[in-house]
Amino acid sequence: MSSTYAVHTSNILRKTIYMGLCLLAWLMATTAVSAQIPKPDTTSSASTPKYPADSLNRRTPRGAVAGFISAVAKENYARAARYLHIDRKLRKKRNAEQLAQGLQQLLDESGSILPYALISDSPDGHIDDNLGPNIDRVGSAMIDNESFDIMVESIQDEHGAPLWLFSTQTIQRIPLPVDEELSSSWISKVLPKVLIDKKWSGVPIAHWMISILLVFMAYLLAWAATKIIIFIVSRVWTAARREPNTGIIRAFFRPVQLFFAVWIFVFALEQANISIIVRQRLSSLSVIFYMLAVLLLMWQLLDAGSKITQRNLAKRGNQAGVSAILFLRRAIKIALFFMAIITVLDTFGFNVTTGIAALGIGGIALALGAQKTVENFVGSVTLIADQPVRVGDFCKVGQLVGTVEQIGMRSTQIRTNERTVVTIPNGELSSLQIENFTHRDKFLFSPSFYFRLDSSVDQIRYLLVEMRSVLYAHPKVDTLPARVRFVNVSKEGLKFEIFAYINAVDFDMFLSVQEDLYLHLLEVIKGSGTDLARSSQSIYIQQEEVATTEKKDEIEAQVRAWKEKNELQIPDFEEQHIANIRGTISYPPEGSIKYKDRGETN
Repeated sequence: MSSTYAVHTSNILRKTIYMGLCLLAWLMATTAVSAQIPKPDTTSSASTPKYPADSLNRRTPRGAVAGFISAVAKENYARAARYLHIDRKLRKKRNAEQLAQGLQQLLDESGSILPYALISDSPDGHIDDNLGPNIDRVGSAMIDNESFDIMVESIQDEHGAPLWLFSTQTIQRIPLPVDEELSSSWISKVLPKVLIDKKWSGVPIAHWMISILLVFMAYLLAWAATKIIIFIVSRVWTAARREPNTGIIRAFFRPVQLFFAVWIFVFALEQANISIIVRQRLSSLSVIFYMLAVLLLMWQLLDAGSKITQRNLAKRGNQAGVSAILFLRRAIKIALFFMAIITVLDTFGFNVTTGIAALGIGGIALALGAQKTVENFVGSVTLIADQPVRVGDFCKVGQLVGTVEQIGMRSTQIRTNERTVVTIPNGELSSLQIENFTHRDKFLFSPSFYFRLDSSVDQIRYLLVEMRSVLYAHPKVDTLPARVRFVNVSKEGLKFEIFAYINAVDFDMFLSVQEDLYLHLLEVIKGSGTDLARSSQSIYIQQEEVATTEKKDEIEAQVRAWKEKNELQIPDFEEQHIANIRGTISYPPEGSIKYKDRGETN
């Protein structure tokens, strides 16, 4: 039965993954129509012809098997016999009710039936199993160490509708008489008679008790086997003890343990000759846990792989990749969650394929009723694709300034300078003006200065030269296009405009360099003999300080000397002069702690 599980479980897994992908596609585009969704197989209920109902539910292979198991569970062998295809010759030789009882005992002793989820629920049966259009394999059994398949075959009733019954070839293999050919199981010999005589759902209580005991034993054995395997791997492969290999191995632990537990449990049920009724009741759960083990493995590997990728991208400073990984991880986890639901529903017999196809038709109506949700989802895709902001970026969104902390499928969280967290729907965020400060390579330094109207022309020339010298001499100022210009004369004063870019790695460094520049510029202004203009509307009670005549004469003499030597750096500085003064300003400034640290480093 284990090999049977492996083959048929892979089929239902492919079907489940397919339906999960269809559901994920529907979530990403809710306007899809049912005609656009391909059918997973040709047994879809949409193309199934309508047949009159059969009172015994024998229109499909699954219905026939389930009906037979239900009948023998109630020990109604007259009803169970109606699920057997007994030809006239065999009917004359053998009693139909004894054949039904014999088939049950054969399955109890040495046979198995596929889980209901793996048996076709279509009137046409499985048409791609290379067994012919009217025959399906539903299990296996063994007699005299010879294994054979248990088949169901389709015949037509008086209405021309299909009736699925256990095939004649299978019935002929049943050994009779029952009491002579098939001995009682070891359970009947070992356990007390009261546990055998007392039944629940047609099965001795002893079978249920042993099944429960086997659950715990299978779990413990699976836990021990998984631990041993991981221990051996870690000893043989030394790299397994280092990250990220350790995280990947941990991801395998729970899924492999669950898979082993189910496999051991199913194998133990067969070897213990547990009643086929009990095994069929538990078969659907076995398939579910098989599928959940696979989905859990995908979930664990997704977590481990995304963390490794996220860590590598963070080391490279690729925050856009980190945002994309976080978004895709959530999307895939949602898909896996729905796939798990699909697996459970499909295993219990719900027609999820038709339901998913109906989602395409209802997508338009849903989109109209959930426009904001769809808009936010599309906005999320836009943010990931265009990447105007990424996790960790400092930006301005509308009037909001802060750091992006999380980009979700519905909304984005921004932590403001006040340390509050603001959540913005992605649909709204994608339509707002976003100013990203993180990706600045330079910071603009553009203050304006107003000087006294009674400043002399030579004082103005001096200020132009010396203020430009400050910009050119500072190591953190980009010389192109650094400039200081005398741009206007107004009642506010003589206006100077500075335009330069500061080379800084972040905003804090920019503020530090800007502060240093202001200090140097104020020293130049103080040494020029003039001063900044005061507001004409201000009233000062104390006497205003004015530049001394001596200082003014000194500045004018300095400018005359520049003129006589043709060294007045107006309107522009010579390249050689810029090169000569470049870096003559110490930054960090002399006397500061940072300057001391720089000297020790050098």
